[in-house]
Amino acid sequence: MWNPIRAAVAVPTTIAGSLALTLSALPAHAAPVERAVQPHTDVAVRLAAHPVTTARAAAAAVPATCTVKQGDTVSAIARRYGLNTASLLSWNGLGWNSVIQPGRVLRLSAPGAAPAAAPPASSPSPASAAYTIAQGDTISRIARAFGVSVAAVLQANGLSASSIIYPGQRLTIPGRMVPAAAQAPVAQAPLAQAPVAQAPTRAPAATTWTVRTGDTVTGIANRFGVTVAAVLTANGLSRSSIIYPGQRLAIPSPTGLTTEQIANAKLIIRVGRQLGVSDRGITIALGTAMQESSLRNLAHGDRDSVGLFQQRPSYGWGTPAQIADAERSTRVFYGGPRDPNGSTTRGLLDVPGWQSMTFTQAAQAVQNSAYPDAYAPWEAPAARWLAALG
Repeated sequence: MWNPIRAAVAVPTTIAGSLALTLSALPAHAAPVERAVQPHTDVAVRLAAHPVTTARAAAAAVPATCTVKQGDTVSAIARRYGLNTASLLSWNGLGWNSVIQPGRVLRLSAPGAAPAAAPPASSPSPASAAYTIAQGDTISRIARAFGVSVAAVLQANGLSASSIIYPGQRLTIPGRMVPAAAQAPVAQAPLAQAPVAQAPTRAPAATTWTVRTGDTVTGIANRFGVTVAAVLTANGLSRSSIIYPGQRLAIPSPTGLTTEQIANAKLIIRVGRQLGVSDRGITIALGTAMQESSLRNLAHGDRDSVGLFQQRPSYGWGTPAQIADAERSTRVFYGGPRDPNGSTTRGLLDVPGWQSMTFTQAAQAVQNSAYPDAYAPWEAPAARWLAALG
């Protein structure tokens, strides 16, 4: 998120996987940094337990220890010897925030275990895998972690660019040419982080509804999480049409969102309308919330990030209780003259020229994310959600 102090340097606040593992004598903020993964927002460490990994084994046997050199990072050392970063941290009593200096000796195997010889290099062979989605995952991140294209993942799972994925869903990862040495599963050290959310309950999947005594088009539309206009259009009706018991009505798609996501999307739309935000601005808010929290009012996140937009109390976005108020956090995202935070933080309406920015640029101007391109895939779906719910 944007640094509330409005200083010359902007400090990211919704960075997914940006904890520094700096291995130099300089302060952490001044030394070269490498982003460390966060279990709920990045798939790199979790994928270490799958048949396809990004680690490259060393050509020689792994020694018992390694002396840190200037410019080294834990993840770079892990890759050098074909090890898992999380395991390397665990073996040396380190955490994701640890800073280690040149000259420090790192253990390259579990305490009491003999150093393992790196598997010999072999010619590439095709491999495929299955992956269970965790909170915060996106298709693009999963594809990058497995070294395949987004299009290949979508095609392998019968998905489109507008498809919604959710925690607990299993994806087939298409085969790619990877070294056979990298196909063996690597043990993963347990990470103490927020629990992964269970797969949410989906909205009703019915496509027709038989009218009952007392039903109204408004009531039916609310039941299925769609607009009155959408139901009228789907059935060739007008606002003056009469519906009667026993009549069967076609129910348009409820956008593919869960009941919880629909409620939060409607909240974002309602607040945007109240503030006079354009459809473009509301679409940006919807897409941002989907990327940050899967349109869920989360009580956890990267470091102290919480809520729909993963805003951080430590950077002035409000107290944890205030950010947990989905309506307030939405108003803070929009910002403008009616921002509950005043000028402490900067919302979308406070960004000069946001109307002429791309979808990603506008979202990034507010969020200041380490993954700015992650917002782009949500532009088209967000427009459809607004059309269906707004």
